[in-house]
Amino acid sequence: MAEDTAQEPQEPQEEKKDSSEAIKNPPQAEATEFADLEPSEVPEEKLKLILDIPLEIRVELGRSKMIIKELLQLGQGSVIELNKAAGEPLDIYVNDRLIAKGETVVVNEKYGIRLTDIISPLERIKMLGE
Repeated sequence: MAEDTAQEPQEPQEEKKDSSEAIKNPPQAEATEFADLEPSEVPEEKLKLILDIPLEIRVELGRSKMIIKELLQLGQGSVIELNKAAGEPLDIYVNDRLIAKGETVVVNEKYGIRLTDIISPLERIKMLGE
């Protein structure tokens, strides 16, 4: 009877490339050119699909941090100091994304916001990483 000898499976031997050779001869990448993005005409029937989607618009005067003890001490007439200076533009958010800056106005005895600066799409994309 032949005796079975246990053999460990062997992995195929791959050619090991010299790392200095890879540095000397790096793979070449081809440059790709993209067409400039321009606003396109969207058919009206497709645009109608999104016109009724509700959006939350929020205007932020400024922010403040306080501890619970300070919060509990607030009463009528208390003043909370904000991080923005008077006259500084207000931040305007749509669905929690900063889209514009503006200033307060009074319209028919109600507050309103006059947009003074629209955040460009490129700037908004940059803010996504923050």
